[in-house]
Amino acid sequence: MQDLQKRVGAVLALAPVVPVLVIDDLAHAVPLARALVAGGLPAIEVTLRTPVALEAVRAIAAEVEGAAVGVGSVRRPQDFVDALKAGATFAVSPGSSPGLIAAAREIDLPWLPGAATASEAMALLEQGYTQLKFFPAESIGGATALKSLGGPLPELRFCATGGIGANNAREYLALANVPCVGGSWVAPAAAVKAGDWAKVEALAREAAALK
Repeated sequence: MQDLQKRVGAVLALAPVVPVLVIDDLAHAVPLARALVAGGLPAIEVTLRTPVALEAVRAIAAEVEGAAVGVGSVRRPQDFVDALKAGATFAVSPGSSPGLIAAAREIDLPWLPGAATASEAMALLEQGYTQLKFFPAESIGGATALKSLGGPLPELRFCATGGIGANNAREYLALANVPCVGGSWVAPAAAVKAGDWAKVEALAREAAALK
């Protein structure tokens, strides 16, 4: 468990922003990831929200040098298996469950479980998790809530995700318990659809300079 948590921590330390991607067209996966890596955001989360998500992960893992690609929206134990087979280097969930916690212990894949309350964070800490996702961040108190959690739970680190963009990312990144934030603003749907990879790279470069 400690080794897996260290590996999660290493991913979260790669850049101040983890792009959270919903990839509808498999042809976009590799050029999109290359643009993000070129802009300084090597840790990339591809959510399991589309039929091509796992194929996108497989393509990025195989073809994009320097990318640390993970699978997001993990909700079932089988998702861990599928993610590892696709070449993912980490997995992310919006929350946690007994079934997911048990499955995560049986597979060599770093996992970032989600927590929205102090009770959920404490329950995960009891299971050995010190690297968590804070979701949905803006809806559950934002940076103010995360700062409050830092007092009684100083050993926890959070990747805040949900409602975060260029306008408020710095507020989160200024906190000692937030190594990075997750967001989709660095890969706008219109730019991706148009294949405007220069735009994506420019946004990634701005995001990489946030901290």
